[in-house]
Amino acid sequence: MSVKAFELVPAVERELLMGDKARINIECIECCGKHLYVGTNDCFIHHFLLEEHATTKGMLSYTVQKLLFKYLGLKKPVEALKAASALERIIVLCDATVSVIDMITLEPVPSGGAKIKGVAAFCVNENPVNGDPFCVEIGVLSARRRTVQIYMVYEDRVQLVKEVNTPEQPCAVSLDGYFLCLALSTQYMILNYSTGAAQDLFPYDSEERKPIVKRIGREEFLLAAPGGLGMFANAEGISQRAPVNWSESVMGAAVCFPYVVALDEGFVTIHSMLDQQLKQTLSFRDGHILQDFEGKVVLASTKAVYVLVPLPLERQIQELLAGHRVEEALALTEGARRNIPKDKFQILHRRILQQAGFIQFGQLQFLEAKEHFRTGQLDVRELISLYPLLLPASSSFARCHPALHGFADLNHLAQGDQDKVQRCKRFLITYLGEVRSTEGANGCREDVDTALLKLYAEQDHESLLDLLASPNACLLADSAPWLEKHHKYFALGLLYHYNGQDSAALQLWVRIVNGDLQDSTRSDLYEYIVDFLGFCSNPDLVWKYADWALQRDQTIGVQIFTRRPVGQDQVKEQKDQVNPDDVITYLGKHSQALLLYLEHLVLGRRIQKEKLHTHLAVQYTDRVLSLLSQSPPVDQQVSVARDKLQLLLRESSLYRVQLLLGKIQECDQLFLERATLHGKLEEHDKALHILVHQLKDFPAAEAYCVWGSASRDPAYQQSLFHLLLGVYLDRDLPSSTVTGELEMAAVDLLNRHGEVFDAVRVLDLLPEGWSLQLLRPFLGRALRGSMHACRTSQVALGLARSENLQLQHDRLKQRRSPVLVSQKKGCVLCHNTFSEPDCVCLPGGVPVHTHCAAQRVVRDSPGAYSETQS
Repeated sequence: MSVKAFELVPAVERELLMGDKARINIECIECCGKHLYVGTNDCFIHHFLLEEHATTKGMLSYTVQKLLFKYLGLKKPVEALKAASALERIIVLCDATVSVIDMITLEPVPSGGAKIKGVAAFCVNENPVNGDPFCVEIGVLSARRRTVQIYMVYEDRVQLVKEVNTPEQPCAVSLDGYFLCLALSTQYMILNYSTGAAQDLFPYDSEERKPIVKRIGREEFLLAAPGGLGMFANAEGISQRAPVNWSESVMGAAVCFPYVVALDEGFVTIHSMLDQQLKQTLSFRDGHILQDFEGKVVLASTKAVYVLVPLPLERQIQELLAGHRVEEALALTEGARRNIPKDKFQILHRRILQQAGFIQFGQLQFLEAKEHFRTGQLDVRELISLYPLLLPASSSFARCHPALHGFADLNHLAQGDQDKVQRCKRFLITYLGEVRSTEGANGCREDVDTALLKLYAEQDHESLLDLLASPNACLLADSAPWLEKHHKYFALGLLYHYNGQDSAALQLWVRIVNGDLQDSTRSDLYEYIVDFLGFCSNPDLVWKYADWALQRDQTIGVQIFTRRPVGQDQVKEQKDQVNPDDVITYLGKHSQALLLYLEHLVLGRRIQKEKLHTHLAVQYTDRVLSLLSQSPPVDQQVSVARDKLQLLLRESSLYRVQLLLGKIQECDQLFLERATLHGKLEEHDKALHILVHQLKDFPAAEAYCVWGSASRDPAYQQSLFHLLLGVYLDRDLPSSTVTGELEMAAVDLLNRHGEVFDAVRVLDLLPEGWSLQLLRPFLGRALRGSMHACRTSQVALGLARSENLQLQHDRLKQRRSPVLVSQKKGCVLCHNTFSEPDCVCLPGGVPVHTHCAAQRVVRDSPGAYSETQS
């Protein structure tokens, strides 16, 4: 867990400070900018000038120049020094007296009012509440009383502003704003000198060891606690940081974020404030002073002064990363956020995250690596470049300098471990799949998609086809050879198609289907090609490969044409379409495909074109005649073919009836089709004669009447059924035939469709010998129908009479007063005089000619007019 965070650099050597005087010891130090002040036990103050220099290795060294020394004349040790740079003064504690001297000349201030006597210790408030920039606020511990006094120190005087009593004699103090952190004889406490509020912290025995009270930030203090702990406490008495574990004999402490530096009898220890771990130990004997001045940590033994120089933060982090201590490096980076300008920190933080990601990538910690890559906004090509041949040859990418990792490539990283290589490739597939559509791939989409395609092909990954079938930026020049190398010919065809090279794609796929190339990606590749051609926008390619597709399978191959779009209202050729007439001509040598295509146009698309309907009907007819001519005919095939023909003959009204009738006239097995064709010609008697006398199919005859009268008026339907009844009861036939099966068919017809017939006409036609019981259903329905019609007409008559009465009432209302017309009075519409007494009154009783009123567009109700005679 160790890290080299600081180096101990000599600042003031013993010879420069005291020469050959062996009994002189350093008692206190103070540093202000380049100025170093040292107080000794012989009551001298020494002033040095420290100049920093960078060595060739990037470290700091110091050159020291002794400017001045001053004897205070008290023969007592100088106990404490504090610089007040705004006042150009040094506050000195010597012989229990605080005095003020000049920072440059070290001479005492002339005024006698700049002294405080009976002082045990004092501290400067680095967060003063007084807004005066030309005074310094200090907290003073009385040597004889249990009090803390607050003074304002000016250039030539000091002024007491507050005195606060304490429960015990204080022995150490630190001040921040209104808050005093005190070490009493038995405990630590926080005291607000403005309000008097106090908060006890924890017990401490000041007689056993020296207490430490150190301000480390705004309203936050570091304290030496029992058990060798460095405790943190804020102004509310709460510890928001975990304690650090230092030795029992600590005599001084300082904070140089993110480290806590502590001095004991023989060592300087450095702990991290982030994880509280000991990071570094430096041997330092005879040390007794450790203080930090504006971020500079200064140590002193009894004879010399040293500076604890922190190594550059980036160097510390790089050393941690070199030791694969990723979490520590990241914690150190994050902890240094507040001490680094925002822009610089963001750059540093991103780079550290990227380096950490590569370290964890090398350790196969892929989840952690991925998170660091994404948070660190890694250029994804840095990762791709580790995989040989994945970046396109045309890529201009160059790795980051200095390098983010020490790997030459994936083989170097894996050291021959193929399992590790495969795991790394699977990780890259996942990572590229996630970042290809994010901002992380901006500007390098071609590199990312090409690399992903190569990995998919090499790993036989199922997502290869999804990549090529969706918008992508794969480079054809790099991807095509790679797909060929791994025998991914179908995928290569998709790549050609995406790049607008449909001809190359189809040529490749056809070779796979023909067996010239081996690729088992799609077992249904033939059907895929047909589907592709069905939506292909290049008619030339359609015609080029249509014959190949039809030779393999006409049923599937014809879908090239049936899936192509056709206008909703009529067949019309568009830019990316083929003309159906051309297709029909082309399919002439493929009879099965032609039939399917005609069915698609007529039955599927419902195209209303006589030529197409006639062509399909002829195809159906030829198919039926061909099957019937076989010896022996296959009944099932004949039945299916005839069903199709009969359906078309019934449903369509666009084919040429006479043409079809001529084709089947000589066939004695297609009576039903002939009957349907006669029906299309309105030759119902011939149709019914065929159905009744030649086929003897009475249900078919009834169905014919229903079909023939569909969407026609009731009179037409009645005449058709009467015609069928007449065929059944034809008196020119032999009586035995009429009284046989035709008689029963007539009875069944009447009983099932009695409501259609005119009962009176039917009774005239029926033979006299038929019983009423036989015709009971017909007669019952006929009577009910007749009664219903009678009553309906009576209701209609009543309504008409009611309406007539209402109109007469309205007319009488209009004729209540006489209307006078004469040859001298003119019509207001035509201005001619009346020559006849007939007239019409407008609202208000104004007479007008009847013919004038009829010609006028009247918007009033009809009741507004009345006819009158003079």
